[in-house]
Amino acid sequence: MPQFLEFNCNLETFIEELQTKLTTNNETIQELLQEKQKTYKNFVKPLEMMEEELEHFFTPLSHLNAVNNSDATQKVYTDSLPIITEYSTKLSQNVEIYNAYKEILASEAERLNYEQKRVLALNIEHFEQSGAHLDDAVKKRLEEINLRKSELSNNFSQNLLDATNAYEYIITDIADVEGIPQSDLEAAKFEEDGVEKYKFTLQMPSYIAYMTYGKNAKIREALYKAYVTRAPENAKIIEETLALKDEMSKLLGFKNYVEYSLKSKMAEDEKSVLNFLESLLKDSKNQAKEELKTLQKMTPEPLRSFDTAYYSEILKKEQYAIDEEEYRPYFEQRSVVHGMFDFLNKLFGIQFSQVEEKLWHEKAFSYDISKDGKVKSRIYLDLEARDSKRGGAWMHNWQAHCINLEGEEQLASAFVVCNFPASSDTNPSLLRHDDVVTLFHEMGHAIHHLLSDVKENEVSGVNGVEWDAVEFPSQFLENFAYEPAVLKMFASHYETGEIISDAMIDKLVKSKNFLSAMGMLRQLEFSIFDMKIHNGVYTEQEVQDTLNSIREETALIKTPEYNKFQNGFAHIFAGGYAAGYYSYKWAEVLSADVFYSVIDEGIFHSKTAQKYADIILKNGGAKSMQELFFELMGRDPDTTKLLRLNGIL
Repeated sequence: MPQFLEFNCNLETFIEELQTKLTTNNETIQELLQEKQKTYKNFVKPLEMMEEELEHFFTPLSHLNAVNNSDATQKVYTDSLPIITEYSTKLSQNVEIYNAYKEILASEAERLNYEQKRVLALNIEHFEQSGAHLDDAVKKRLEEINLRKSELSNNFSQNLLDATNAYEYIITDIADVEGIPQSDLEAAKFEEDGVEKYKFTLQMPSYIAYMTYGKNAKIREALYKAYVTRAPENAKIIEETLALKDEMSKLLGFKNYVEYSLKSKMAEDEKSVLNFLESLLKDSKNQAKEELKTLQKMTPEPLRSFDTAYYSEILKKEQYAIDEEEYRPYFEQRSVVHGMFDFLNKLFGIQFSQVEEKLWHEKAFSYDISKDGKVKSRIYLDLEARDSKRGGAWMHNWQAHCINLEGEEQLASAFVVCNFPASSDTNPSLLRHDDVVTLFHEMGHAIHHLLSDVKENEVSGVNGVEWDAVEFPSQFLENFAYEPAVLKMFASHYETGEIISDAMIDKLVKSKNFLSAMGMLRQLEFSIFDMKIHNGVYTEQEVQDTLNSIREETALIKTPEYNKFQNGFAHIFAGGYAAGYYSYKWAEVLSADVFYSVIDEGIFHSKTAQKYADIILKNGGAKSMQELFFELMGRDPDTTKLLRLNGIL
């Protein structure tokens, strides 16, 4: 029976264990460097597996800090960051390892397979982007920068989480909650001093509920203002982060952080990315203006930022007779999960079987994934919102598929985390269709990692995939959450068992691109801001001025001056999307192109779907995505498919 790691993180001993492991690793590195005749087998592979095992140890702490955040996890995680960052920086700047990798690539070129060559090529590039070839003074400064950047990133996230958890809006007047869906009301309701009250917070399920259905504009504005002014202290973190990234990039020989970031991506340069984004803006803007005109008809008052979700829901009901609350009973969380598993079984021939094991929370659960009767990987799901969990949704890999030093197969594992409405003894977790789309999206990331057959862990699954291609598999899968044949597999009423009707599906499909051009402009605003803010050093005011100038082209409704969206833009200031947020749109081009090929072939009889599994999923990061895409489709990506997907062409 395949062995998967037991989820375990002893906070009391973690720092001591980490220091011991890093000491051992450093000793191992020195021993390996003594090898007179260094080869892939006796030098590269041991280093690869050493880093893999460190990932096995450290991941549970970072995961726990994100999903069960507490004073204890914060302290241990914060204390561990400088230790792991110093180690990682020194390793990435080790000129002896860098030179050894170059020598091995040259001397063993004819004997190495494409996976091994890719490992070496990516490592050499990484060493050069870390300054391994530079003098000691520069490397010392780069080490200081990396340490400070990791601290700032952690502080940014923690400030955001603390601000989100600190805010609540208490409603006592029943008239102010009229129209709120019953399940959301139940979640908000509490009793104090014999009086029934309702609490709304900045946690996504609660915030979205009032912004979408709450009739009181003053309350909507209060919630909106609280949301877009969270963590004002992050403004100074942004200033310092940008300055450090710029300094780092220049020390490494790049013009700015954008040039540094794009070195390891599919995109050629800043100009090509901005041209791509601005062409989408040009193609989408007229339709977005027409959508806004239609939306404005819902109210005689000029629309404001905190009105759009509320009046959009009214317009959506009017145009498509869609009531999200009508759909939620058909999307009970467990039913959706199991239906998604059935869909993946039909599309790719994989099976899911639940595992009984103790995890970090009672609402978390795990499944083994099998193909042709053989267990291939394990997935961990933690899907419900709670105060101790960071907002949003994500996939995080833990183990990578590979062949270890003993020649044995190591299977892959990964976490999928979401923030869906919480279930209770009396209320199931009923999802919005948007939640279903989110689940499919994160599952797309997960199977990209979990179905890899690559033997080298550093290019297995999502490892080694260019950042502007990493969203391709997730967006590809999420598109199926609108397909009637797929919805019929799991959308049944949790009380009656009634399958969702064709009429309901038809309305859902037709509403898919509701206000899609306005949504496109919003995403383009984020992407253009990300590219422009990372091409230099900016003060807090200059950051705001840059965003304001972009909004003149992208924001059709004037944004309030108090809106400090950037202070909550964790993707680029506390995540991996700095000078890479455009990746969502570029990956959407790849995903739309392949998706329509599968649809045109009938989904479950699609040869493209099988080729996708055999080429994209199996190969992970072992080849450039540009190469894999061409191998799959026989041509370059067709950008018009993205506009078709969004109903803009």
